[in-house]
Amino acid sequence: MREAQPLLARLGLQHPIIQAPMAGVSTPRLAAEVSNAGGLGSLGIGASTLAQARQAMEATRALTTRPFNVNVFCHAPARRDAAREAAWLAYLAPLFAEVDAEPPTTLEEIYPTFVGDEQALELLLAQRPAVVSFHFGLPTAGQLQALRQAGICTLATATRLDEAQAIERAGVDAIVAQGVEAGGHRGVFDPDGVDEGLSTAVLVRLLVRRIRLPIIAAGGIMDGQGIRAALALGAVAAQLGTAFVPCPESAATDSHRANLKSERAATTRLTRVLSGRPARGLGNRLIAFGEAAGSPQPAAYPVAYDAAKQLNAAATQRGHHGFAAQWAGQGAPLAREMPAAQLMRALVHELAGTQRRPTPED
Repeated sequence: MREAQPLLARLGLQHPIIQAPMAGVSTPRLAAEVSNAGGLGSLGIGASTLAQARQAMEATRALTTRPFNVNVFCHAPARRDAAREAAWLAYLAPLFAEVDAEPPTTLEEIYPTFVGDEQALELLLAQRPAVVSFHFGLPTAGQLQALRQAGICTLATATRLDEAQAIERAGVDAIVAQGVEAGGHRGVFDPDGVDEGLSTAVLVRLLVRRIRLPIIAAGGIMDGQGIRAALALGAVAAQLGTAFVPCPESAATDSHRANLKSERAATTRLTRVLSGRPARGLGNRLIAFGEAAGSPQPAAYPVAYDAAKQLNAAATQRGHHGFAAQWAGQGAPLAREMPAAQLMRALVHELAGTQRRPTPED
């Protein structure tokens, strides 16, 4: 297993299992439980203010002495287009009317990028999490150098070979190979570029053969057998997201949890409608409406997300959950509802080939 042991030892992992960051769903308790169980817990702070991010890291550190990962968004700033945004809001107006709400007159770029954000960098350097990971691209060379000089291990998401090559040239420590099966946002550097939509298996094998860095498999992995398969393909670890969403320690809504346990989990959609970037989740009313024939192009990321979040907030106040972004991967039907520590024990038993299911008393 190429370079597996040095990376796992550096990350402090007893098991080759990483909980995906999942901004908005991951919590300090979830990250701590996974890290305490010998995996690598993660926080997603791309949607957080600096104060919220600091609080999350401090809360996680209060719950575990083990390493954890903090993930940031490295997207290019939105290309603002007033006409495109107005057309999108006008198109969504009937949905706002359904929930007795007025559509917003303007939209905001609600998630700032980490690229060039010196305040966010200073926060990470002050907090010094063991791992910082990047999604949607890479930070500046100066930011990356500062993190590495602070002794922080760095990871970055790739969905194709050229992205992995850029990550390798930049000096990042390891690559998260995100297959098209994965829930949440695709980590593509350029959302308007060609996306071959490589599966996790194909992408991992491609990168293992062409890239010298350790490869972490992500996408569609839900159990220990899936982790074992990823390791057999040459990955040094597996990153699981959807598998941890039903855990009571996650911040998933009751509606999200219920849908994962229903027949709706069998169908996920890769769509730009909710945020402006391709992301995989459970189908909903907004996705169907936004992808209907003749619909205009959504606003750019993360501007479109502002519209979706305002619509969902108005709907939720009226008990309507049909517009919520409920990210989930293609493995969603395999999700199991159990505490994170118990899930980790199950994954470890399955990875080892143990047939017995662990009990809560284990």
